Amino acid sequence: MNSKSIIMTILITLIGGLILFISNMSDQILVRANTKYQVYLRGEKIGLIDDDTALYDLIDASQTSIKDEYDVENVYPPTDLKLVEVNTYDTTSDDIHEVYDKIEEVDDFTLRGYVITVKGEEEEYTINVLDQEVFSNAAKRVVNAFLEEDEYDNYINNSQEEIVETGRIIENMYFEEDVTIKEAYISVHDKIYTDEAELSQFLLFGSNPDTEYYTVELGDTIATIADDNQLNVDEFLIANPNYKSEDTILRVGDEVNVTLIDPQITFVYELYEVSDEVVYYERETVRDNSKPVGYSEVTTAGRNGIERYRETYTVTNGVRSQEADVELLATIQEVQNQITTVGPSRGGSTSDYRDPVNLNGAWAWPTNRGYVITSYRGWRWGRMHQGIDISGAGNFGSSIYAAAGGTVTYVNNTCPSQGRGYGDSCGGAMGNEVVIDHGNGYVTRYGHLHQTVLVRVGQTVSRGDRIGYMGNSGSSTGAHLHFEVLYNGSNINPLGIYQ
Repeated sequence: MNSKSIIMTILITLIGGLILFISNMSDQILVRANTKYQVYLRGEKIGLIDDDTALYDLIDASQTSIKDEYDVENVYPPTDLKLVEVNTYDTTSDDIHEVYDKIEEVDDFTLRGYVITVKGEEEEYTINVLDQEVFSNAAKRVVNAFLEEDEYDNYINNSQEEIVETGRIIENMYFEEDVTIKEAYISVHDKIYTDEAELSQFLLFGSNPDTEYYTVELGDTIATIADDNQLNVDEFLIANPNYKSEDTILRVGDEVNVTLIDPQITFVYELYEVSDEVVYYERETVRDNSKPVGYSEVTTAGRNGIERYRETYTVTNGVRSQEADVELLATIQEVQNQITTVGPSRGGSTSDYRDPVNLNGAWAWPTNRGYVITSYRGWRWGRMHQGIDISGAGNFGSSIYAAAGGTVTYVNNTCPSQGRGYGDSCGGAMGNEVVIDHGNGYVTRYGHLHQTVLVRVGQTVSRGDRIGYMGNSGSSTGAHLHFEVLYNGSNINPLGIYQ
């Protein structure tokens, strides 16, 4: 055999042996490699197991108390539990019960449910539920707290009746915040709402309301209880949905909720309304020198007028907007001023007679006709709204008049007339303001005026004099006049001087 043949024989032998070796090693590798699962909890290794499904099943089967508490069929691992598939030659594994015990020490198991995110302009929060219907029904309870259920249903079902003479139609409704819902695994340590009534209470009163109750006594009415507890009637009815109207008869001994509402979500609806507004008559006095001295008689009875208006406006959590788009449709009844005829004065003066300013005196309405009262005197969000808010009447820039003759005692005209929320940095909540002292204990106050104020401190004005223009200054959400009346230093209902 030559050298070349010897070399070839050796190479073939080596190659064959190498192939056999590799083949044997491959068989060994395939036999010894194992698929296992590395278990991580909060980023740390807590065990190596053979079967991921067995661990999940053990967690689900062991958490019977959680199932009973939440009435669910399945319980899931903590959200920070991770199982990573690995191939290893290690034949040993950790017992899944030992791994489970380490997980249970953390005790942060989860349930499958939904996370509702409510995002407003200034804050964001989440609500956890196991069933979307819990949130839907709770949200509807909130809506029904501010809107009659039949109105809501008619809007949803597109079955609102057309307006014949007066009435209203809802044009749109929505939550002001951005509300999103996504499916997720929720920790049992987080607050999970399973009851729609409890969730609706949170949405109306907040997470930790200072819940207060009052026991009804003989003679109590919804109006008196509400006023005594710094609520208006609407707020009382929201807190006590079992009472449908202010006229509901209360039973002595019943407990009623007098907690101040603090809505966590903002429900808005837009209205088109046709309504009849009262035009209050004014009182005039004429002199008749043919009558005896001291003679005084109402010779023409006063009669309020009625005007029919179309208006569009929004209502936010039960409070209507201060600004409205108003149009006069018809005069249903002409206003007739009361005329009192009086005799000559004791001094024989022939000057025009002027009544002293009192509740039976001659008061002028402080705005143009075509007005609507958007908010009355009373409690509002836990604070007393001491006057009435008057909108319409031409809205921004329309004239504001002195309700009676007197002396201007205060003027502020430093605030921009548009926008809102200037607060204490701009004359307080009233913004641009005029105060007039009418004598005999009566003072009137005019707030949120346009910056162009027409009077100065110390100036004498007569009834009906133009003192400024309707604005939107101070803490205001729309062009309107805030009108107050004080008697001997105490606020009274401004409408009382016209009745």
